Amino acid sequence: MKLIDKDVLLFDLDGTLVDSVPDLALAINQMLNDLAMTEHDEDTIRHWVGNGARTLVERALAASLKLSEELTITLIDDALAIFLQHYQQYLCVKSTLYKDVKAGLLTLKNSGFRLAIITNKPEEFIQPLLNGLGLNDIFELLIGGNTLAERKPHPAPLIYAIEQLNVSTKQCLMIGDSKSDILAAKAANIASIGLTYGYNHGEDLNNYQPQWCFDSFSELLVALQR
Repeated sequence: MKLIDKDVLLFDLDGTLVDSVPDLALAINQMLNDLAMTEHDEDTIRHWVGNGARTLVERALAASLKLSEELTITLIDDALAIFLQHYQQYLCVKSTLYKDVKAGLLTLKNSGFRLAIITNKPEEFIQPLLNGLGLNDIFELLIGGNTLAERKPHPAPLIYAIEQLNVSTKQCLMIGDSKSDILAAKAANIASIGLTYGYNHGEDLNNYQPQWCFDSFSELLVALQR
């Protein structure tokens, strides 16, 4: 299996292209403050990010990476609504692109690659964040965590992308920073690349056996050169 055979790149967003933790932390702490709960520092919240908004909220409520069975559905739902309201305000205040991402994506697009986003971030936040970071008009398909009934690590979002783009699994490459990206790709029979600098809670991505693993976006760009 060679990278040169791939021409459709399916990118995760948070932890892969964007470091969104500073803004997520702002919104989480506003949520906790509204609920009269203890706030947490950004580094602590960083370890809770990577599995979608609802899981992040649950971890914040439990003050732990491990989810608590004592949390009620009502509390989680209410807290999630509060968090999303605050996050809409802080969506692109301190979030930044990782090094080489903007120029790299433009290079890939100009080289003939088709680019799409498959993220567990709620769909309504994707385009505004991309616009705020100057990445509008680069991706031809955006799939969020609430676009379908299932989200990564379920393969459904990847299969949906293949259908919408009218391509084969052999043409595609899933690129992400977490085990959810790698597991979703495996389940969809799509090759994958793991990027080690993102949000994977300290786990070694190689444990999930992506076809390739890189430590920087620039390494990815070199590997994809045509």
